[in-house]
Amino acid sequence: MNLSQGASWKKKETNTCLRMKGKNLLKRLENKRKVDSTKPLKPYLLQTLKELALLGAVNNKIELSSHELAQRLQTSQQTASRYLLDLDIQGMISRELGVKKQLIQITNSGADALENEYLSFKQIFDLTTKVVFKGAVISGMGEGKYYTEQKGYADQFEKRLGFVAYPGTLNVEIEYLERNKIRLLRNYGGIEIGEFRTQNRTFGSVICFKATISGKKGAIVLPKRSHYATVLECISPFNLRQTLGLQDGDTVEVVVYLQ
Repeated sequence: MNLSQGASWKKKETNTCLRMKGKNLLKRLENKRKVDSTKPLKPYLLQTLKELALLGAVNNKIELSSHELAQRLQTSQQTASRYLLDLDIQGMISRELGVKKQLIQITNSGADALENEYLSFKQIFDLTTKVVFKGAVISGMGEGKYYTEQKGYADQFEKRLGFVAYPGTLNVEIEYLERNKIRLLRNYGGIEIGEFRTQNRTFGSVICFKATISGKKGAIVLPKRSHYATVLECISPFNLRQTLGLQDGDTVEVVVYLQ
C-alpha cells in the first residue's frame, strides 16, 4: 500500500466513523426526547421558553441567534445554546438551523408548559371564587342517565353535593379555547366522588364542582383523567331541560364555584 492509498483508506475510515457517531448521537437524542418529554421543565428551561414566547415564538417562527438569547438570559452563549438543545430534545421547541441564526418556534408541548405555569400563578394571585362558562346545549348518548342512576354515584352526590341528582346530565359544549378554564378548575381540586365496584364493573372516580346552570342549583362533573374536555356535564336536582325550557343549540351560562 502506497502513501496515497493509505491516506485515502484512512479518510474513508474517518468518514465512516463520523457517520456512525452521527447516527448514534441522533439515536441517543431521540431516546432522550422520549424519556424527557414527560418530565417537568427545569426552571432555567422554563425561563428560556418564556423569553422565546415574549419574542413571538408561540404563534410564529422567530429568527434568533444563541448570542442574542444569551443576552436576554444574561448568561453565556454556550449556556444559551445548551438550553435550546435541551428544549429541542424535550420537544418544547422546533428549530431550523441556519449559518448564524436559527428559526425557532414553540411546539404544542411547549405552549402547554407555559399555560400550566400561567395557571399556577393565576391560582396564586387571582382571588376570584368562581369561573363562568358560556356554551350551547347538546344532546348526549344517554350515558348520563345510566351513570347518575348508579347507587354508588347517587349516594355520594347527595352526601357531598347536598342534593339528590335528577337522573341524567345536561351537556353544554363550550368553546375550544375555554378548555383552559377546565384546567384551571382542576388546579383547585374540587369535590372528589370516589370509584366503586358492582358485580359487573368498576366505575371510576370523578371530580365535581358546585355550580348554577342559568341560575338553577347544580354541579358539573369532570372525568378525573381527562384534561381536554370541551363538554361540561351538569347535574342538578331539577330536570334542567324541562325547567329551563332548553333545546339543543340554546345558550346557557354555567357558573362554577371554587369554594
